[in-house]
Amino acid sequence: MSMDARIPVTLVASPPDAADSSAAMLLAEPGLAMEGPVARFQPGQARHRFGCTCCGGRSAAAEALDRLFQARARGTCPWFERVVAVLPTEAARAELKAALREDRMVAARFRAADRG
Repeated sequence: MSMDARIPVTLVASPPDAADSSAAMLLAEPGLAMEGPVARFQPGQARHRFGCTCCGGRSAAAEALDRLFQARARGTCPWFERVVAVLPTEAARAELKAALREDRMVAARFRAADRG
């Protein structure tokens, strides 16, 4: 039996009714206020130009997940065991799914949560 130690990411279209202290939030909706560890991104808008040395053209979703992981590792946010991604648009969901599938750093740290 093998264990997958990567952090599970659950995609939802709207915010959960109650806060979960074991979860960090990944948001693509700028006006949404949430408690606990939060990272935001705008789909299709990486911080730097495509192919720059520091990020190699990584997506905004990949950069947001990096910020969450680094905050957790450095102890600058409360510890979380999973990420809830509140992504109301198809563009945001597609960008996150691509990051989980194609970005090596994201794929090493995070995984899509099992449905069930």
